[in-house]
Amino acid sequence: MQPLQGIRVIDLTRVLSGPFCTMTLADLGAEVIKIESPAGDDTRHWGPPFVNGESTYFLSANRSKQSVVLDLKTASGKQALWDLIGTADIVVENFRPGTLAGLGFSWEQIQLQTPRVILVSISGYGQTGPLAMSPGYDLVAQGESGLMYVTGEAGRPPVKVGFSVSDVGAGMWAVIGALAALRNREKSGIGDHIDVSLFETLISWQTYHAEAALLGGEEPQPLGSAHPTIAPYQTFLASDGYFNLAVGNDGLWNRLCGVLDGVCEEDRWYRDAQYAHNPDRVRGREALAERLNLIFCQRPRSEWLQLFAAAGIPAGSVNTISEALAHPQIQARAMAQTIEHPTVGAMPTVKIPIAFTHATTRPPTPPPLLGADTDEVLQSLGRQPPEARETPSE
Repeated sequence: MQPLQGIRVIDLTRVLSGPFCTMTLADLGAEVIKIESPAGDDTRHWGPPFVNGESTYFLSANRSKQSVVLDLKTASGKQALWDLIGTADIVVENFRPGTLAGLGFSWEQIQLQTPRVILVSISGYGQTGPLAMSPGYDLVAQGESGLMYVTGEAGRPPVKVGFSVSDVGAGMWAVIGALAALRNREKSGIGDHIDVSLFETLISWQTYHAEAALLGGEEPQPLGSAHPTIAPYQTFLASDGYFNLAVGNDGLWNRLCGVLDGVCEEDRWYRDAQYAHNPDRVRGREALAERLNLIFCQRPRSEWLQLFAAAGIPAGSVNTISEALAHPQIQARAMAQTIEHPTVGAMPTVKIPIAFTHATTRPPTPPPLLGADTDEVLQSLGRQPPEARETPSE
């Protein structure tokens, strides 16, 4: 049994945060009907890269869904959506706050007509507050949340995380909220309105940085790849590439010293008492890293990683995306799956990273072509397609 089998989701989202949420729900077994305007999700046109005219961006976040084209500026398009909401368990939207209500689908109206439906709203800053009406963009959220301030290297311009972390993170919180609301509906019999924002997603993930600022009175600073409270815990350069070394406690430091003993015949400076305990190593982090790098740069990365693995010290390569996807562990766990797309052909995709013992995830199906399921879905409601070509209502 797929965990969400029998749950119907009406997906009013586009771009990334909402589509990632609904794709995850689909992976867990829900039936997801993606409602698109006649122009389609914005990301259908985002690229390059395109493969046979299909945007890889769109393909990355829309597998296992159906596509229904509705023009919500028309009376018949709106009625078709109401009919679909009447059959749904969850509705997900990521419009700017007030947009859905302006189309005639406020939470109050949805709750009145279909009290068991769960509405999930994802936005930049949330449905309330002084910035509620501001547009939501990942780059802006990364900056305002403080994430960009602590990312990068001291004395250099701020940099963002290499992918849209607030979008994907908000999508994950939206899934958690939807699952909690489904569980609560089993007891109460009524739905709920879930309010998730990109900004608060990144604030919630600050954890030890937030507590350092709130309670410790210390402003976290950018440290490159280093850690504020552990050392050495960062990226180092071997003779042929970068690797990460995670010495998380004094026991691991002693193991590292043992590895270094095997390659440093004379000067064993790392054995000095000033490096024996983590707080001391943190205070001298920069000088320690510089001295270690003088050793690490003398041998190839693969040799160091073999030595670390033999000693039980956490370490790993700094891989490209392609190298990561080809990693033997990813292959062994079957994280990359191939599905057949009607335009692209054989299409690899990265599956949901959850493995169940008894339940199963849904076998993936290709992201839909625009409007591919419009006729079938509308006919199942007793409606005559196409709805999208009606004359707009007043």
